[in-house]
Amino acid sequence: MAPRDLVLTTTLALLLLGAVVVQSAGMTVTAPGTAWGLLTHRAVLLAGAAAAALLLARLLPVSLITSKAVAILPLAGATILLVLVLIPGVGREVNGAKRWIELGPIGFQPSEIAKWTTILLVAWYASRRTLVLGRLVSGLGPILVVVGLVCGLTMLEDLGTALLIGVVAAILLLAAGARLWHLAILGLPATAAVAVAIQTEGYRMTRLQAFLDPWADPSGSGYHIIQSLKAISGGGVGGRGLGNGIQKFGYLPEDTTDFIFSIVTEELGLLGSILVVGLFLSLMWAGWRIVREQVHPQRQLIAMGIVATVTIQALVNLLVVTGLAPTKGIALPLVSSGGTGWILTAFMLGILCRLDTTPRELGARPRTETPLLRNAPA
Repeated sequence: MAPRDLVLTTTLALLLLGAVVVQSAGMTVTAPGTAWGLLTHRAVLLAGAAAAALLLARLLPVSLITSKAVAILPLAGATILLVLVLIPGVGREVNGAKRWIELGPIGFQPSEIAKWTTILLVAWYASRRTLVLGRLVSGLGPILVVVGLVCGLTMLEDLGTALLIGVVAAILLLAAGARLWHLAILGLPATAAVAVAIQTEGYRMTRLQAFLDPWADPSGSGYHIIQSLKAISGGGVGGRGLGNGIQKFGYLPEDTTDFIFSIVTEELGLLGSILVVGLFLSLMWAGWRIVREQVHPQRQLIAMGIVATVTIQALVNLLVVTGLAPTKGIALPLVSSGGTGWILTAFMLGILCRLDTTPRELGARPRTETPLLRNAPA
């Protein structure tokens, strides 16, 4: 199976699995017709995400992906949205954080848009400044100012996504030729900013304390992770059965979003969790094959950024729900409930598949440019 076909297959499988388990996790004792309405809503989101992946994988012009306008304008728009979401009356507050903007019936998270559009800008800049990225001021400085601004605005309400944006940007810059010690030096003030962001927000400190010892306050700060572990341990090998979970009935908070993997494990058991992890590993492996096959530096960096974002986000989410990392609001890609997350992630994976069509199918000159990865296939 070609890498792009495997990426598409795993993307659609995760979306379908996500729609099913989110519907199950959202089961409550409700008025007649409510559950069907939720199913219809998720079916529309599933169809939109699947269509985005399939259409982009087949029809999107690769020249558009690597254009200057696509690199700059979407991130500029996302930055404006990150400012707007902080304005009272514009941003909608959910669980104490203003992360959403609503336009009529449509709601979206600007941080999700910024997460993906930062990849496009960093890839465009780094591929054109490869020879000078080893210089701290003239090479690395300008792009770090932009990334720092985006991360700073995102961090105000969404620390987890801000850290993800910064880590992926650093990976791309290192791959393009930036010096590790330059990034390490500049990472010191970034680390200090993260520490301040944690200390100045009470709920972040509470989450950190709960991670260190959830049983110190089992009915308070440690409640969330304890209920997650109960769901995971209750599934056994084969699970309680789809729809038969217990923790979703008012015990486990955020069961359809950040902690959906706990419900998967409770209802589908160890076998279900292996299925989910296996799908992500397959997606990562196929994506890495696409990265290695790219001969154009910018395309290689875009592909690398997409794969790194999905992989790191999935890994962090799995660590959180199993108690191996502090609780943070970061979803399981393609599985956790969320229209913005489903559609944008599928959109970017569709771009990743489209990049696999070059140079074999688009007539690109196979070796006029040097790939960034030294061990890329010749």
